[in-house]
Order: sequence, then C-alpha cells, then structure tokens
Amino acid sequence: MASSRVTVGLAAVAAALAGIALQVRANARRAEREHPPAGRFIHAGGIRLHYLEAGMGGPPVVLLHGNAVQAEDYVASGVFGLVAERHRVLAFDRPGYGYSERPRDRPWTAEAQAAVLAEALARLGIRRAIVVGHSWGTLTALALALNHPEAVGGLVLLSGYYFPTARADVAMISPTALPVLGDAIRYTVGPLVGRLMAPMMVRTMFAPAPVPAAFTSAVPTGMMLRPWQIKASAEDAAAMIPAAAALVERYGELSRLPVSIMAGAEDMIVDRDRQSARLHREIAASSLQVVSGLGHMVHHGAPDLVVQAIEAIAAPGQPVSAAMTTSAVAAEEHTTDIG
Repeated sequence: MASSRVTVGLAAVAAALAGIALQVRANARRAEREHPPAGRFIHAGGIRLHYLEAGMGGPPVVLLHGNAVQAEDYVASGVFGLVAERHRVLAFDRPGYGYSERPRDRPWTAEAQAAVLAEALARLGIRRAIVVGHSWGTLTALALALNHPEAVGGLVLLSGYYFPTARADVAMISPTALPVLGDAIRYTVGPLVGRLMAPMMVRTMFAPAPVPAAFTSAVPTGMMLRPWQIKASAEDAAAMIPAAAALVERYGELSRLPVSIMAGAEDMIVDRDRQSARLHREIAASSLQVVSGLGHMVHHGAPDLVVQAIEAIAAPGQPVSAAMTTSAVAAEEHTTDIG
C-alpha cells in the first residue's frame, strides 16, 4: 500500500513538472513572438549571431552587453542611437542571448565568445573597431582585444569585472548551468522563481537610479527567462571568476591601446574600487571615470559620457569635456565624479 502511494505521488509530481515545462516553453515562444529579432544574422564560428546595425562612417563601434540582457539594452540606454549619428555601430547578442545561438559543443568562455565575434567582424569587413563592453561583456571585449588585436582599435569598459573575487551570486546561479539538473530547473521552476526575483534584481542593477521604462520595454522579463537564455546567463556566471583569472596576467598588453574605464560610484553589483580602479592602475595609459549617483547600469544614466569616451578614442587629441579630463598622477586623481 505504501509503495503504491509513493508511486502515485511520484507520477503526480512528474505530471505536474511536465505541465510546467510545457507552460514554460509556451511562455518563451510567446515572448519571442512579441519581441521578434530586430536586426540581422551572420554565421561565424559555426553558430548564427544576431546583431543590430546602424549608422555609417568610422571608426566602427561594437557594443557587447552584459549578463541576462541582450543587444537591445544599448538601444534602450540611448548609446546605440547616439553612436550611430557619427559611426557605423553594431550591437551583438552574445552567444546564447537574444537570438544568437549557443550550442553545447564547447565551453563558452570569454575567449570562445571573442573568437566567434572576431570571425563575424572579419566577415563584415570591420577592423580596428572601438569595442564597448558592459559588465560581463567587458571580459569578452578584453579577450577580443588580447587574442584578436587586428579587430580592436580601442576599448570602452563599463562596470566591468576584471579580477577574481569571491561572489555569492555565482554560487547561487551556477547550478542552473549543470547538465541534466540544470536542464530540469530551467524548464520547470527556474523561470517561475526568476519571474519573482527579476524585479528586485533589475532594481539592484540600476540602483540608486530608477529602472527606466525604455529598459523594461526593450529587454522584457519574458525574453530573459527563456530556458536557453537562463542557461547562457548561468554558464556566464559560473565562468566569470575563471574568465577574469585567465585574463588578469595579460592586462599589461593593453597599454598599446586607448582604454577608457567607467563605473558608477554606487554600483551594487561590482565593487568599483576592487575592479575598475584596480584595472586602471594595471593599464598605465587608461582613463577612469567614476560617475556619482549611478549604479551598475552606468550607460543608461550617462549615455553622453559613454559617447564622449568613444569619441575621445576615435579622434585622439581633440578637445573633450571636463568630465573626460583625467590626471596622470595617482589612480585616485584619475577618478572624475559627475553629479
């Protein structure tokens, strides 16, 4: 009798999970119908990449987004449109995000993502681009500059993570990246829990600034919670510390490039002193801006400053605003608070 009750209970749980999985997939497909791809596709590195493109002229600018979001994040921030006024600009969905593929045939390290992007840029005829990376995208941007120097003419690094440190969020998210167990979570309870947690997580990303309506519209929760994008986010979270560890000894090589580093003074996601300020000390010729009143999503709160940083690299020697001026004495003196 007891064994039969257990069997019935297990069957009921299995049926419930199957029903949830069907609903999760239906929700993901509905999100894609409501937010179809807005850009173009290119095959590179054996996968299909989705990217947005606008503008003309040069040097070209490439935008790489952070974890959980997609290329439209740069559209919502205003950076994409502002850059397009003077440059050919491309914003890529990194592998596994938006409408870019992320097959299981390789570990999607920062170097692997950079290799695919380097091939895509070569196919598009783009060389010596100014590459802008935000958050996790800074690791891909750095790997691109270090491993594919012909592709990169300068770097603008926003709210990045550059040096390995212990992070509780990595331990919390990483199990979702595991084979079998991760698949089960992503297609059942993962999106349900994610939908409950997403508002708080997004508020933390933007704090102390409010969440802009443009972001919510351009990067809807439904797109972020598709099981395949949850997988990409979890894998990137698990790979973040090893990615920084793999690159850290090579930062001195970037002295050949113009590098602009920007961070929000109130960033609750990444410690700007242990990350951005330290990277600035590692790269002698770099500039650093710390923007007061803003958090992790600094490009949303200060898109004009991001564009100024791009223009300072595109046209070296040209006058820039006082907000772009830095000292060459000590790391602290390279920091400009803008409030």
